[in-house]
Amino acid sequence: MATIFSRIIAGEIPSYKVAENEDYYAFLDINPLTKGHTLVVPKKEVDYIFDLDDRTLAGMMLFAKEVAAKIKREIACARVAVVVLGLEVPHAHIHLIPIQSENDVDFYREKLKLTPEEFREIADKLSK
Repeated sequence: MATIFSRIIAGEIPSYKVAENEDYYAFLDINPLTKGHTLVVPKKEVDYIFDLDDRTLAGMMLFAKEVAAKIKREIACARVAVVVLGLEVPHAHIHLIPIQSENDVDFYREKLKLTPEEFREIADKLSK
């Protein structure tokens, strides 16, 4: 059965797309830690990031670098954190999180509650 991320990539589940190419897809996390919190996933469905073949993993990092540059340009932040947890969805993914401090990367704290309009506005800014 396809993962939720594969279903998002296929367009079966809506997302706030930030970037896409032939091999990767980036979209806003719907439970963000900060505004602009983005997920980067390979279109190839592999559970664990370090089970990706070398070409796919390297390409994913280069794609994430491009997305992080857009986030840094459009969202007021000191850095864009890169986090790999990999337990919540069995599909390799990277969290790109605009941060002011390390405290912004606390997955146990309350997530932001954004409206669909706010998500669209952020996605529009980041997809330029």
